[in-house]
Amino acid sequence: MFSSFFPNPRLLFPAAVLWTALSIAFWYGSARDLGPQLSLGGLVSFSYPPAGADGTAVAVETARNIWLYQYMIVAGALFVGLVGWLMPHRWFRWSIGVSAFIVFFLWFQVQLDVMINSWFGTFYNMVQQALGKPNAVTQEQFFGQLATFGGIALVYITTAVLTAFVTSHYVFRWRTAMNDFYVANWHRLRHIEGASQRIQEDTQRFASTLEQLGASLIDALMTLIAFLPILWGLSAYVKELPLVGEVPQALVFVAVIWAAIGTAGLAFAGIRLPGLEFRNQRVEAAYRKELVLGEDNADRAQPPTLQGLFRDVRANYFRLYWNFLYFNIVRYGYLQAGVLVPYVALAPSIVAGGLTLGAMQQIIRAFGRVEGSFQYLVKSWTTIVSLISIYKRLRAFEALMRDEPLDVIEAEVILGQR
Repeated sequence: MFSSFFPNPRLLFPAAVLWTALSIAFWYGSARDLGPQLSLGGLVSFSYPPAGADGTAVAVETARNIWLYQYMIVAGALFVGLVGWLMPHRWFRWSIGVSAFIVFFLWFQVQLDVMINSWFGTFYNMVQQALGKPNAVTQEQFFGQLATFGGIALVYITTAVLTAFVTSHYVFRWRTAMNDFYVANWHRLRHIEGASQRIQEDTQRFASTLEQLGASLIDALMTLIAFLPILWGLSAYVKELPLVGEVPQALVFVAVIWAAIGTAGLAFAGIRLPGLEFRNQRVEAAYRKELVLGEDNADRAQPPTLQGLFRDVRANYFRLYWNFLYFNIVRYGYLQAGVLVPYVALAPSIVAGGLTLGAMQQIIRAFGRVEGSFQYLVKSWTTIVSLISIYKRLRAFEALMRDEPLDVIEAEVILGQR
């Protein structure tokens, strides 16, 4: 599943994590101070500002961000080059080069989201000023703010569309790598239940699902890194929490506790789902196989056999529906209650008039981003369940090629085939 696409996964993935940690440490240790000497921002009219220089906050921040983008591109290119030199692989350009491209653009989208969050504070403060005093804000200022948002949104949309396009090709290349690997071993794999479906369908589902989960995880981590300091600073507006009283950095405290409650609750409610999803693939494959064999052989796909196989399908789906019933009660109840959490936390500050409308919007949006990052498992649980099921099916292929014993669930007899 991994070695067909990535060079030496057992070494590559820990090396990528270590390289990332070292790059971050070097940035905060000394690299961020090298901007005045090494930044190329002057080529696009954003020269790195000298210490104490005057200028708009936006221009200064943009110049610093350009240096950070430049640093990340260089760090990523060095890693890609080292891997290509030390661990050559047929799919290196896609598995390593395009992975680095996707990671960079995911991070860039997070930075755009930070810009939008800052815009919300400025815009709603202006709205509050305009509503409080007639003609305090001109139409030019109002539409100027809307134009600023439009510019950021246009860049975000362009980046998101480009990333989605590249990711689609990335997923298909991964599927191609797995397909070529399994097809080359078809003579050993064809006897396992649903072998054709596992190669034709499960490889695509595995690549796309894992890419989706991986991208979501990277996005969650980057969002957390970007927004946690913002929420930490905005917590100065919140002096106390209802029923609890004064809590240092109250907003961060609430986000962590609420996310932990949701993660534990959904993990408990969905603990049976991976096994049921796996069995669902088995009974569906058995039913499909009998129908396919019946197309060319009149002795197969007889009504009693098909009825028995379909009973297995129905029984497993009904078990899935029942388990998803209480799982969804927990999930949707938790997510809907979460909408009110930041307002409850802000209640004392709002009632006391301790913050402006713009600050409140920034807090709610930043809280949502941080809370969403902590809720990665909550939001991804159904996708993780599906991935576990697909992984088990493909893992059986690899166990067969290594002459390893199959999982117990693979040896279960399908009721309709007794």
